[in-house]
Amino acid sequence: MYLRDGFPDQRLHVLPRLLAKQALQRKPTSRMLVTDAGYFPHAARHGRSRRAGAAEAIVIMCADGGGWCELAGARHDVGPNEVLIIPAGVRHQYYAAEAEPWSIWWLHVTGDDVPDLLSAIGLTVAAPTAPMIDPLRAFALAESICDDLARDETAASLTAAAGTAWNLLAQLAAERDGRGVTREPIARVQDYLRAHLSASLNIRALADLAGYSTSHFSARFRSLTGFSVTEYMKRLRMARARQLLVTSALSIAEIAAAVGYHDPFYFSRHFTAVNGMSPREYRARDNEENPASSATARTRAALTGTAAVTANPDT
Repeated sequence: MYLRDGFPDQRLHVLPRLLAKQALQRKPTSRMLVTDAGYFPHAARHGRSRRAGAAEAIVIMCADGGGWCELAGARHDVGPNEVLIIPAGVRHQYYAAEAEPWSIWWLHVTGDDVPDLLSAIGLTVAAPTAPMIDPLRAFALAESICDDLARDETAASLTAAAGTAWNLLAQLAAERDGRGVTREPIARVQDYLRAHLSASLNIRALADLAGYSTSHFSARFRSLTGFSVTEYMKRLRMARARQLLVTSALSIAEIAAAVGYHDPFYFSRHFTAVNGMSPREYRARDNEENPASSATARTRAALTGTAAVTANPDT
């Protein structure tokens, strides 16, 4: 038996159909509207089958685990850090893998701008999946969309979610372009940094990886990303830390170590500077907004032997 939703720690936001209809009749949400969005972690037995397709395009981004979809009679596997796009009105079915079910960020989008953005991404019914170049940024944007929809159902919140969704689809299109930053030598460095969040930064080694002098590398990296190497890495680490705070029972010290900080106090200072609140406050806020998550975290802790989270900075 497959489940549509109801997963521990999930996020699920669905606009009433009447509200969605009204939003599509006014700008700017007539150009981009997120009608549904969410996060399903470790979604065992998750699955959907829509014979007539959905009224909106569906974007599914896999954070870990795996699953598969079927479009036009062909099966396509979906793995970690891959995106699946299902056009509106296309018959489909998708399911989490049995052995390692996926954790997914997902949204339904519609509006006048959506066809052009999906065309720029370039995925089709015959080839609906692709790896994401910067998955942590994409996941952070999806999380922001969920935050906007969770706030309330005012026009302001729907517009904020729409703007972030436009940003997300534009990022996916830029990644698929193949002629921009993703084919730059700097892209090799970005891939390396994303794959080695806990490693120490060595600017000279990174410059060698890109084939540049240290000074040229630093200038080139900033011009293409908008950040220094140090700031870029910090934001990658903080994005991963936010995920772990919400989806795991790891202590703050363990999360700090997982993203490259041996000193949890130093990690907490960086986290607060980026997010405007401490790791403990961030986790507490999520528990308040999603009451089931704290109980689930305690269950995971009991099953894994992980120590319970306390208010101390090193836990």
